Amino acid sequence: MREMPVRSVDTRRIDGFAEHGYLLLPGFLPRDLVTRLEGEVDRWVDSGLRARSIAASLNPGQPAPPPVVEIELPAHGELVAHPPLLDLVGELMGTDFVFHHLHSDRRPAGAEGKAWHHDYEQRPQRDRTHTMIHTLHYLGGLDASVGGLAVLPGSHREVADKDAWAHLGTAELPGEVLIDDLPPGSTVVLHSALFHARRPGPGAGGRPRYMVDGSYGQCGTRWPPVKPYWRHVLGRARELGLDRGEHGHRPELFADRHFTPYPA
Repeated sequence: MREMPVRSVDTRRIDGFAEHGYLLLPGFLPRDLVTRLEGEVDRWVDSGLRARSIAASLNPGQPAPPPVVEIELPAHGELVAHPPLLDLVGELMGTDFVFHHLHSDRRPAGAEGKAWHHDYEQRPQRDRTHTMIHTLHYLGGLDASVGGLAVLPGSHREVADKDAWAHLGTAELPGEVLIDDLPPGSTVVLHSALFHARRPGPGAGGRPRYMVDGSYGQCGTRWPPVKPYWRHVLGRARELGLDRGEHGHRPELFADRHFTPYPA
């Protein structure tokens, strides 16, 4: 594995991520990119493309991709390969890494929360020797009108099933940190094994919650894919040249060899 040079994040923040399992980046994304992403999310949801993507993901016997995958939307592809984001992910990983998956959604005001869980892809859960990172991009920010994100610092070091704490619902836990005050275009970087919960927003007076969720895994292990058409996604990313950015070619970013077959 090729070590990545440290460019912009100081070692205290890197050490803080390793200890706590999360990093807050208020207003991280450029305003123009956020505007284009919001328009694409609206299209993704309103046209039924998101529903068709979910349906295809739930049918492992027929790995044919939906008509459009998220990474083919221009701003979404740009986000996945956003140079400051990739630089940051590389700094936190310390090595080369591979793109894992992308989800995009617009949740209506008053939508229910999501119980405590983590998103580390490993079957069965057995260790934390390799880092997986989820980047949660809150296009409209986070505040009381959309609900907050609760995280439990340090819980990424516990080896447990994804839903080990699901019976707790979205209840407040001792030691949690509630993230509910971020400006538009903010990003929350999570170690994927960190337990977190989505708190519901208010119904009346609330607003939609726009979020794009991208995931990356450290090279050196083979990650289980989460979509039956994962090879198509990686292939389209390569065809679109998303692995060739201003900092040069990243040959591992969309390489099939870092994944197990589907299903694992």
